[in-house]
Amino acid sequence: MYQIIKQILKTGIKTETPPGPDETMRVEAQRLQAEILKVFGHAVVIRHVDAGSCNGCELEINALNNPYYNLEGLGIKFSASPRHADLLLVTGPVSRHMEIALKRTWDATPDPKLVVAVGDCGRDGGIFGVSYASCGGIGRVIPVDVAVPGCPPSPLAIMQGILTAVAAGTEKGTGPEVS
Repeated sequence: MYQIIKQILKTGIKTETPPGPDETMRVEAQRLQAEILKVFGHAVVIRHVDAGSCNGCELEINALNNPYYNLEGLGIKFSASPRHADLLLVTGPVSRHMEIALKRTWDATPDPKLVVAVGDCGRDGGIFGVSYASCGGIGRVIPVDVAVPGCPPSPLAIMQGILTAVAAGTEKGTGPEVS
């Protein structure tokens, strides 16, 4: 035990110094929050829907809530109900069993609503494609505003996709038109 303590004291602290605060990032976050409040009137609320994925994308989405990415610090939160959501974050190829549930979630989400398809499977069906068990990509079932490629995409890419959808929503002022 004493040898370990002696080694620790001898070696000292070997970590890097933390970076200082960056005021340009703070201004961007404040500008983004102001735009979000202008369009939505509150923080952007996301409803995550797993339409049949392998859970690789879900692990990366969960990382968005950790202190490193701090998605909630930008005024973007997750909800368990589509009735409170502004944005649907959908992962996986749409399995035949989830097709109706995804459509109902889309219908339950109030306007203006946005959809982000996450991963290669969400974008175009990925390695699963269209088969007896899979409808393919999210766009075959509901309209998609932004598709984030990758298998799985990094948390940074997912965050960029969410912010791209929010920026597109603030430019339009409304959600996508459903035909």
